Amino acid sequence: MTENQPQTAVPSPDEAAPEGTQPGLIAREQDVLAHPERYRILTGDRPTGSLHLGHYLGTLQRRVQLQNAGVPTVLVIADFQVITDREDPGDIQRNVFEILKDYLACGIDPEKTITFTHSAVPALNELLLPFLSVVSLPEMERNPTVKSELAASGQKTLNGLLLTYPVHQAADILFCKGNLVPVGRDQLPHVEQTRVVARRINERYAGGRTILPEPQALLSPAPLVLGIDGDKMSKSRNNFISISHTAEETAKLLRRAKTDADRHITYEPETRPEVSSLVLIGALLSGQEPEDFAAAIGDRGGKALKDAVTEAVNEHLAPIRARRLELAEDPGYLQQVLRTANEKANAMADATLTEVKDALGMIYY
Repeated sequence: MTENQPQTAVPSPDEAAPEGTQPGLIAREQDVLAHPERYRILTGDRPTGSLHLGHYLGTLQRRVQLQNAGVPTVLVIADFQVITDREDPGDIQRNVFEILKDYLACGIDPEKTITFTHSAVPALNELLLPFLSVVSLPEMERNPTVKSELAASGQKTLNGLLLTYPVHQAADILFCKGNLVPVGRDQLPHVEQTRVVARRINERYAGGRTILPEPQALLSPAPLVLGIDGDKMSKSRNNFISISHTAEETAKLLRRAKTDADRHITYEPETRPEVSSLVLIGALLSGQEPEDFAAAIGDRGGKALKDAVTEAVNEHLAPIRARRLELAEDPGYLQQVLRTANEKANAMADATLTEVKDALGMIYY
C-alpha cells in the first residue's frame, strides 16, 4: 500500500485461521514488517493481459510496500499456468511484457524483487515430479482451487495440468524457499497444500531434516473491487479499468458504471455494493476514508460520484501511466530485466532441486 492509503490490520493467527486449518498457517503482518529478513515472499500473476484496478488495489500496492520494507520478494509471471484452463491462451509473449510493464510502473524494483517466467526455469517445473509422489489423486481432486478454476473456465473436462495445478503452485513457492504467500482467505487451501508437500518431502525423503520450509499465508486486507457492471472486477468479464487505459478511456468506462437510484451518496458496502465500491476506489486513490469521500459528494448523485472517482483514478495513475509509456519505448530494457531475473530464479531452482535430488539419493557424480 502507498503511504496515503488507509491500512487494514491483518488478524492474528488465532483470529484469522478458519476452522480446521493447520497451526501456524497465518503469518502476522506486524512480525513480517518488524523482521523482514526472516521471510521470502512468492506471489505472482498469470499473463492474460495487462492488470487492472482490482489488481492494483488488491495486490500490487501491497507488494511494493513489502518490497520496500525489505522483505525479499519473488514474483512469478506464470505463463505455463495460462494453459491450465483455456484452449486459447492468447498472445502469451505480449501479455508477459504487459504485466512486466505494469509491475515496474507501479514500483516493483528489479534490484529488490525477482520477476521471472515459469517457462524459463526448468528446475522449478522438474520439482513437480517428486512433489506429485507425495500427493494422492483424491487430495488433488478435492482441492477447492481446482474445483473453482474448473468452474470458472467453463470446461467440463478436468485436464492433467489443471488437476496438478495446486502442486505446481507448491513448486512455485518452494523452489525459492518461499515461506510467505500473500493470499485471500479463499486461497488458504492452496497454501495448506504447499505445507503438506514440504512436510512430506522433509519426512519421507530427507529423514526429517527441513530442506523445504512450510510457508505461511499473509492474509490480504484488500477490498473487493467491483467492475463497472457491479460484479467483481475481472478481465474475463470485461468490466475492468486497466492500469494501461488512458484518462479518456477511464472516464468513458466510469460513466457506464452501475450505481443505484438513491442520489444521496453513502458508504454502505452491504446494502449499496456498487455505489460503495466506487466510493472505496475514489477514497483509496485519493488518500481519504470512504465515509469522508462519500460525504463530500452528498446529495449530488451518481454522476458527481463517477466524476469524483474518475478524477481520483486519473490523478493517481497519471505518473504510473507515464512511466508505463516510457517502459514501452524501451523493449530492450524490459528484456534485460526479465533475463536477469530468470537467471537468478534458475540459480535458486537449481539449488533447491539439487537438495531434493540429494535427499532422494539421485546425485550420481
